[in-house]
This record gives sequence, C-alpha cells and structure tokens, in this order.
Amino acid sequence: MKNKITEKLGFILITSSIIVTLAFLTVVIYMIFSKGSGIISWEFLTSVPRRGMTAGGVAPAIVGTFYLTVGAVIFALPLGLACAVYLNEYSPKGCIVNIIRMSINNLAGVPSVVFGLFGLAVFVKFFGFGVSILSGSLTLGILILPGIISASQEALTAVPQSIREASLALGATQWQTIRKTVVPAAIPGIMTGVILSVGRAAGETAPILFTAAAFYKRGYPDSVFSEVMALPYHIYALMTEGTKPDKQTVIAYGCALILLAIVLLISAAAIVLRNKYRSAYVN
Repeated sequence: MKNKITEKLGFILITSSIIVTLAFLTVVIYMIFSKGSGIISWEFLTSVPRRGMTAGGVAPAIVGTFYLTVGAVIFALPLGLACAVYLNEYSPKGCIVNIIRMSINNLAGVPSVVFGLFGLAVFVKFFGFGVSILSGSLTLGILILPGIISASQEALTAVPQSIREASLALGATQWQTIRKTVVPAAIPGIMTGVILSVGRAAGETAPILFTAAAFYKRGYPDSVFSEVMALPYHIYALMTEGTKPDKQTVIAYGCALILLAIVLLISAAAIVLRNKYRSAYVN
C-alpha cells in the first residue's frame, strides 16, 4: 500500500513538472509570436536594414546566424565524437580518464562570456583571424564541445557490449567494430546532443560579441574572414543601443521569432536524420 502511494505521488510530481514546463514554454512562444509576427514579411526576411536599423529587414543577420551555427557544428561534431570514442573505447580506466571527464564537465559550466574572451585572445588576436565567421564559429564550437562529448559518450555507452564482442568474434578489428558497428548504433543518441548544441550555438550572444558580430552591415559575408551580423547580437543591439525604441522593439521581437524558427528548423532536420539512422539500425 505504501509503495503504491509513493508511486502515485511520484507520477503526480512528474506530471506536474511537465505541465509547468510546457506552460512556461507556451507563454514564451506566445509572447514572442504575438509581439513579433506582425512585422514578419517577405521583405523583412530578404532585405537589409535601413534608416539606422528602424526599417528594412534582417537578411544579413539571418545568413550570419546560419553560417556561425553550421560552422560551430562542423568544427565541434568530429572533434567531440573522436574524443568520446577515445574516452569510451580506447582509454584505460583510471584516475587520468576521470580527471579528463571531470574537466569536460567543468568546461560545460564555464560562462559563455569567458568563451568569448578566450576566442578574442586566441582566434582573433593570436591566430590573426580577426573578427570573422571563422573566429566566431571556432569559439561557438568550443562552447558546445562539452555537450557533444557528453552526449556522444552516453550514446556509445548505451550500445550493448555483446555487439562489440560479436563483431570481434567474426574477425573484425577494434577500429572496424567501432566504425561500422558501434558508432552507427550510437548515432541517434549523438544526434540528440547535436540538436541541443544547435539551439545553444544559435542563441549565444556573448561569444560572438567579441569574435564575429558586427553592429551594422549592409552586405553579406564573402569569406570565412568576414564579420557578420547575427540575430542574437542584433536583438541585443536593438534593445540597448537604439534611439527609437518604439520601432526597434518590434523588430527585435521579429528577430527573436525568426531565431526561434531557425533553431526549430535545424533541430527538425537533425531529428529526421536521427530517426533515419535509428530505423536503419533497427531494421
């Protein structure tokens, strides 16, 4: 009887937590949509800012956000997956590995503005990349790297050991087993980490503030060494630096709605890819 009561209380608590979380999410989405949807139009999505960013569109900021997010994932995903494979499949169990894992977890808790200062010192100044897409993408890549490593490790650990043993018993080497059996089975979990990382990379302001973002730029980037406008920084600029808040606030909410849509679209594409690999592995 006591166990049943405890179980019911647990289910009530979990259900309540889900409802509260969905309620907050609904309120946020409704607020952004209600205040930003009125300005969304084809011209707003495809034209450049005009009249001191009180008119026109935000096309350069959309393009810049896409470049920075994709660049961050391109840099972080191979490196994070390789690190996870080493830690999970090759590294000897012991104190050193525990220190490495603890360091990765600590890195995930570092404030984003610290990553921005690191990118400014290393990529912008030391390597001489300047304020550019390359500097911003590398900085954002390091920012999301711990999350990708952790998610990849969890996904690799979830693959049954019997699959590895069966592959090795058939004469495959350890590397062949990892490349053709373990990693394909873990891809759905890895993609989950990528989906979460995309949302964080697309919405960060502090790292690109020092490494990539321009306050105002009419044209589009023509190389990885070009500085760009980006939606998170554009929102910040409109809300803090503007001289006509009645016009700029509406544009800021429109940018927030576009940013939310971009994150959802990229996440949806990643989910489709994850489900494709999951279906292929199950079948």
